[in-house]
Amino acid sequence: MKPAEPRFFVTGTDTGVGKTQVSCALLSLMRDAGLSPQGFKPYESGCASLKAPSDALAMREAAGSTLPVEAVCPHRFRAPLAPGIAAQRLGREPDWRVTLEAWKRLKDGAVVVEGAGGLFVPVDSKRDVVELIQTFGLPVVLVARAGLGTLNHVALSLEALASRKLSVRAVVLSRGVPGRDLAERDNRRYLEARHGVEVLGPVPHVEDARRRHLAFRRALAPLVPERARAR
Repeated sequence: MKPAEPRFFVTGTDTGVGKTQVSCALLSLMRDAGLSPQGFKPYESGCASLKAPSDALAMREAAGSTLPVEAVCPHRFRAPLAPGIAAQRLGREPDWRVTLEAWKRLKDGAVVVEGAGGLFVPVDSKRDVVELIQTFGLPVVLVARAGLGTLNHVALSLEALASRKLSVRAVVLSRGVPGRDLAERDNRRYLEARHGVEVLGPVPHVEDARRRHLAFRRALAPLVPERARAR
């Protein structure tokens, strides 16, 4: 029987924790496995150019996709704010139907969806990122900082997901800044023992973009099934 193709929703405990790097690594692993994945970033803010949202385009490139920008990222904002707040400042309400129509094109096959910030970042006046996860029904890959403070942030996020009966596939720990953090040594072991969740990483801080991408790929390889990678 043909194995199920990998499908994930990548969210974070905070902004700037490495969600896009995780998303791109997963998409590139799927592509190398002989799959035809798609990346979906329904809401992106902080866009220097509305025609070229950097996170969404990075995901599209990693997937080897040729979908138009509008299909990969239907809601784009210049202000570096939560999407719902950025839209509110413009006097706009992001159309939920547009989000759902874009999702219909991508809901079958290998896919990585990336949220914006953490679970309770508003995407419009009524919904937060967690409602996106509920609507799409994908297992979650939760990205968190590797060092001090992450135990609390991860626990709160896992509790919120569990309260909604949402599946968590893995937690990924990522070091976003150089230097040592004494807490890193224990965090992975503690999170696995306390919460019964698979924890990947920590991915080290590497300045070179290509080497950092490879480090994420190594950490995330267990999420792409062996059978898929062998095809």
